[in-house]
Amino acid sequence: MFRVVTRGFSQEFERWTDALDSAKALRPKCKSLFQDIRIYDGENLVWVYDRLHVHPQYIGPRTYRRLALLFLEEAMAETPSGPENS
Repeated sequence: MFRVVTRGFSQEFERWTDALDSAKALRPKCKSLFQDIRIYDGENLVWVYDRLHVHPQYIGPRTYRRLALLFLEEAMAETPSGPENS
């Protein structure tokens, strides 16, 4: 379970891609230097965006790789496959 948290907002998501889309949509609203947007995987912080960094930060060892693989897995599950869809 992923949770997106920022000042005045908290929402849970089953899928990483849904949490990431939600966090990215909140980025323009992150106006203050002290405000950030965070994504938690369970209780573990895995992604944070703030105004001090150009790009979001991935937290923890091998986090980026694990989340990238999860992103690909979720994208492949959404894509129809098989000869009938070619």
